[in-house]
Amino acid sequence: MKAISLMSGGLDSIVATKMILEQGIEVEAVNFLTVFCNCTSGGKTCLASQSASDELGIKLKVFEISSDFYEIVKNPKHGYGRNLNPCLDCRIYMFKKAKAYMEEVGASFIITGEVLGERPMSQRRDAMRIIETESGLSGLLVRPLSAKLFDPSIPEKEGWVDREKFLEISGRCRKPQIALAEELGINDYPCPAGGCLLTDNEFAKKFRDLMKCKPNFDTNDVRLLKTGRVFRFSPEAVFIVGRNEKENNTLSNLARENDICFSTTDVPGPVGIARGTFSEEALQKAASIIARYSDMEEGQDLKVTYQIAPDGKPETISASSANQAELDNLRV
Repeated sequence: MKAISLMSGGLDSIVATKMILEQGIEVEAVNFLTVFCNCTSGGKTCLASQSASDELGIKLKVFEISSDFYEIVKNPKHGYGRNLNPCLDCRIYMFKKAKAYMEEVGASFIITGEVLGERPMSQRRDAMRIIETESGLSGLLVRPLSAKLFDPSIPEKEGWVDREKFLEISGRCRKPQIALAEELGINDYPCPAGGCLLTDNEFAKKFRDLMKCKPNFDTNDVRLLKTGRVFRFSPEAVFIVGRNEKENNTLSNLARENDICFSTTDVPGPVGIARGTFSEEALQKAASIIARYSDMEEGQDLKVTYQIAPDGKPETISASSANQAELDNLRV
């Protein structure tokens, strides 16, 4: 008997998977990765699921689904959560992918770490029923942490797994899972809460602006939004400014052909990436924003360098610092 576990790398998915492994079931994990993943901490990547899978001694299959996911974000059948998070449609899509993989490798059911009532949009009873039905997994989802709050799944009815060893956890308190993890000898859950940038109010504003102004965006465009301050000059022109050395380096690496790259030479300052159509006036305004966030002395002008990527001729603009009203008018 073999099962597929939806492995986020968080506490719930690790504990749920361990509970099935304890029953002698072979388990393989799958993880779905998008550019919107925000579960990093302490320098770890979004593949915290790899650490968890290694700890459990099981194989992990990772699906990078950003490109497919964009259409879901643009037009979610079941709508958004508080911001731009299409949680139900996201889960349905991932469960369908998991079902296809389950059939491909000859597994018999899917394991999830879902807890009834833990997440306000996707883990309500009615939402969980919709997700299970529309993904084609009716009766084939085993939720060890909340199983006794639902009708028995096929694996439970057929005796493939022992339902009596499952639990009836509900709500957002994590204490039962933490206690269970200790009981099962699980001491490391590298991404206990996880996260999706689409639930973040500030990022959602930036992403909504991108969808409006550039419907055919790609992953590089989204990565820019994740990296720095965003200024919208026109529907065809956006300017991204780094907030620290790490972001400056990332922006430099994300610059694509025909982007205009801004930097300072005389004093420390940010990197800026201008993408789209920029007039001479807009270039001057961008330079003023660079000056505003540099270490230039108050009241002085700053020489700002810009060049067209990847190897355009460097040009210099003398710029004074943009005032707060200008920043507020352009800031997304």
